[in-house]
Amino acid sequence: MIIDAHSHLWLRQDTSWNGQPIRTLQPNGSRSLFLGEERQMLPPFMTDGRNTAEVFLSNMDYAQVGAAVVVQEFIDGFQNDYLHMVQQRYPDRFFCYAMADYMQDGFYEQALHLLAVDGFRGMAIPGHRLQGRRLTDPEMMRLFRLMEANGWYLSITLADGPQQVAELREVIAECPQLRVAIGHLGMADPPATPPWENPDWRAQILLARHEHVMVESGGITWLYNSEFYPFPSAVRAIREAADLVGMDKLMWGSDYPRTITAITYRMSYDFLGRSTLLSADEQAAFLGQNAARFYGFGHLPELPYVKNMSE
Repeated sequence: MIIDAHSHLWLRQDTSWNGQPIRTLQPNGSRSLFLGEERQMLPPFMTDGRNTAEVFLSNMDYAQVGAAVVVQEFIDGFQNDYLHMVQQRYPDRFFCYAMADYMQDGFYEQALHLLAVDGFRGMAIPGHRLQGRRLTDPEMMRLFRLMEANGWYLSITLADGPQQVAELREVIAECPQLRVAIGHLGMADPPATPPWENPDWRAQILLARHEHVMVESGGITWLYNSEFYPFPSAVRAIREAADLVGMDKLMWGSDYPRTITAITYRMSYDFLGRSTLLSADEQAAFLGQNAARFYGFGHLPELPYVKNMSE
């Protein structure tokens, strides 16, 4: 059982962030104008700029990934309409988060419609991009209380430093039944010192000691891209996080499709098996069992290994 707890989908990438455009470039739709520079946003064979569920399912089937959690990010633009369709079409393979415009007052009503009318089961909040809005603002807290009361999920990525960690700790204290998935393994990128020596990173991971809080590792291979496969320090970061809160509180995430511009989708998780830091049982829990329990995934398809033509 393998479940990807952090991925992205979009039909069109045409937005802006902090006053700078983000849009698909033509004629090569795999590249985007991203905050002032041209970037390889998609693998080069995805030439129409469409990051669709069907292409992702093909990658998932090939890599034997039974299900995926789709989150949203401001840098991709709002994908609620498309993800609503994906959730309806493939309910057994995807758990899709909605996203509201948290930068504008009145986002509570938008989120309420997405959850109560459109039927999304969770809200994604790119906390590291909120530009001054606090997680403990009255409108935010009103949303979190609503989500807690209805059993809806929160996916959140926190900014570096102690402020948002303290704010989310306050949210959890106020809404102890709110189900929270913290993204990117606390942004465990290698600064001047390893993340496990950073007290702010450790404090973020320790939030998962609360009963309904999990941490997922979306983009861990991107964070350690300079080290490259088999990413030994990424495994070390997972090991350190597990030692802090237990392996049952951690979930694997790929950050598809961004990460597969450098590696294959299977490589975004099979590097774990090349290390001795995680036991077979720990890998099984991390790669799928924990996400199945947290998100309530039911029966997943059997995906036997299919040999490559090169084998």
